[in-house]
Amino acid sequence: MEVDIIFKLAAIGILVAILNQLLVKSGRDEQAMLVVIAGLIVAMFIMIEQIGSLFDTIKSTFGF
Repeated sequence: MEVDIIFKLAAIGILVAILNQLLVKSGRDEQAMLVVIAGLIVAMFIMIEQIGSLFDTIKSTFGF
């Protein structure tokens, strides 16, 4: 696993947390929830790419 993937996920988490707090403090709870959901979707897409790569490596290792 590459270290920059961890940094990308951490940056997304920090950014989403900051935006969430700013929006909640300003009374925009609906937008805050949408920001959290969007951050989760972006993080999941990054992880799906890595999981696909892992499965390809496993298939090539065991000859499937």
